[in-house]
Amino acid sequence: MITPNFQSRDAIAQVGLGIRVDRGTANLTNGLDLFTVIGGRVLVMLVLGEVTTLMETKTINLKLQANPTAGTTNDMSADVDMSAAEVGTLITIAGTAATATQLGKSGVVRAQDAAMVVAAGAIEASIGDTHTGSIKWSLWYLPLDTGAYVVVA
Repeated sequence: MITPNFQSRDAIAQVGLGIRVDRGTANLTNGLDLFTVIGGRVLVMLVLGEVTTLMETKTINLKLQANPTAGTTNDMSADVDMSAAEVGTLITIAGTAATATQLGKSGVVRAQDAAMVVAAGAIEASIGDTHTGSIKWSLWYLPLDTGAYVVVA
């Protein structure tokens, strides 16, 4: 039996995807900040959510937005209906604002197609209605400006 080397795994992931930031599970409310970009621009390589508590059966439109410190809030993805999303459902974005948030129904989801440049400010959830259910999030990024980094909001 081969014992996994977690230090090697983490180093390889950091080289391929960038720095990882994990946000614990929470029920999403509209405009909830998920991550904060500080000190300049970053290249978001992958945003990945996972449903940890069954989502309520009703229309729950979800998209991610970038809300810069200076400027106007912009969509990072278009809405997807999260109604009745089961535990283990994976969520990501395509990397194109007009493309719906990607929802994997069986514990698998297509990875982000394109990286996105995000300015200092917040990455937030836009969700259409109050609901039950929770999602945890991870984000991988590369700093583009000296001193730029991402933290959990």
